[in-house]
Amino acid sequence: MIITIDGPAGSGKSTVARLLAERLNVRFLDTGAMYRAVALAVLDASADEHDHAAVADVARTITISFDQQRLLLNGRDVTAEIRS
Repeated sequence: MIITIDGPAGSGKSTVARLLAERLNVRFLDTGAMYRAVALAVLDASADEHDHAAVADVARTITISFDQQRLLLNGRDVTAEIRS
């Protein structure tokens, strides 16, 4: 089962998604946080964010994982960095 929720920033998408996942007893996957983690990795690598191949290269070399409410980029907690 895949459910997607779209809407403007700050409209409560993540809150609704977490509640829905809990109610349906399924996993919540925060793809927005994943995109922000890739963007952070691109910046950290000093890659050209306009170069699609460079961004893809960075994305292929990183590991993104979730640990409770934290997002780990290559094992490093970057939650605060991607949420600011």
